[in-house]
Amino acid sequence: MSEATIGIPGRLRVRTKLGFGVCDLGGNLFFTALGFWALNYLTDTVAIPAAIAGIIIMVGKAWDAFADPVMGYISDRTRTRWGRRRPYLFFGAFPLFLAMWWFFSAPAISSPVLLAIWAGFAFALLNTAYTVVNIPYSSLTPELTKDFHERSSLNGYRFGFAVIGTIIGAGAVQPIIGLFGGNKHLGFSMMGLIFGALMLVTALITAFSVREPDHSKDPLPTEKLLETYKAVFRNRPYVIILMTYALHLLGLNFLQGILVYYFKYIYRDEGMTTMAMILLLLVAMVFIPVSVLVSKRIGKKLTYQICFFILSTGSLAIFALGHILGPKFFLGVMVYAGIGVGFGYVAPFAMVPDAIEYDAVLTGKRKEGAFYGMWTFMSKIGIASSILITGAVLSIARFVPNVDQGPSSLLAIRLLIGPFPAFFLIGAMVLLYFYPLDERTYAELIAKHSRGGGDGSEDRGSH
Repeated sequence: MSEATIGIPGRLRVRTKLGFGVCDLGGNLFFTALGFWALNYLTDTVAIPAAIAGIIIMVGKAWDAFADPVMGYISDRTRTRWGRRRPYLFFGAFPLFLAMWWFFSAPAISSPVLLAIWAGFAFALLNTAYTVVNIPYSSLTPELTKDFHERSSLNGYRFGFAVIGTIIGAGAVQPIIGLFGGNKHLGFSMMGLIFGALMLVTALITAFSVREPDHSKDPLPTEKLLETYKAVFRNRPYVIILMTYALHLLGLNFLQGILVYYFKYIYRDEGMTTMAMILLLLVAMVFIPVSVLVSKRIGKKLTYQICFFILSTGSLAIFALGHILGPKFFLGVMVYAGIGVGFGYVAPFAMVPDAIEYDAVLTGKRKEGAFYGMWTFMSKIGIASSILITGAVLSIARFVPNVDQGPSSLLAIRLLIGPFPAFFLIGAMVLLYFYPLDERTYAELIAKHSRGGGDGSEDRGSH
């Protein structure tokens, strides 16, 4: 086994990067389908009221968020001849496939209460199945390389696949549904089947193609669950990037969750949603490798802050002018926002392994699963909060699906695509200013440890 493959600092093989990255094609397919379509599917197809649909998604995400740290805790303590993480990719992919299909196959239930209960259970089960695969997968990142810039390259491959998955998730939903005429129930069911199969295949490819470092002789972590996560929050760089990313997803999810409503009810052209999504993501795909190059010149932190500036100003431009200047202006803003989305793909996932390595150097203990469990916990809390707020705002504005909207509903849709996301994105940009790790600080830390200086006694908030 090569040094690069087992995670000794150095350049990774392209084959390793490709094998690792492909799993996120399915991962972002999942996030896109749920982010863009879950609320709209529940309100406009399953016929669940907007406020109830928002609560269902909030509760399902909250349940899943609490499952994430538990999954990280479990995978850190797993020892098999296949490794700590890969068994969960092997055996979790099949339940994930079935759960994706089931959630988008609404049963014929006449009782609104029973239908809401089904939706809540199916959504929670789907997210839990995803957790079983995603937490161990994400936890592989800091294990494959310790090189500061190689992590950006590794995540560049990962998010190249992620954008492909996002484009499929954004662009294929309406065409798949359209194949079944006006039967949206059947169309969504087939979409769930196809997307679930893609998620299954990509997880298995990564499980077969990536090899983990050998941890069979490493001592098992001794901390209990709560002790483990208390220790996670003593890592100042990690806490800052964690909260920044939660705000990032909160703001971004406002944008993607309300986009279909904006085209359907303000422009009266739901079909243009797909064009806008694909345009946004194609531009993002182009700018992912650009962001990696920019990151090497100006640093990961400033690169990530550029993402927030572009997305916040773009969302405010749509709020102020989108309903006046029309769809062409909106598509132009999508091109601009795509640059921001591209700059936001790699940076956070290249920064969090640095913060995790920072902890490992100073404590002498490795607990990647705990860090990534808390990472997805806070991410999902951010996503769920935005969907809950969206459902509540639409309900307060007296939104009724599939009819022409009144002035209050139209204003609510504009607020949800403009000032709401901008507020959180600007907050993320400001918070990131306090993130302390740059290339020089990180290199000094690793060099000090290699000389025997890292005994775990230092204050982890001092750098």
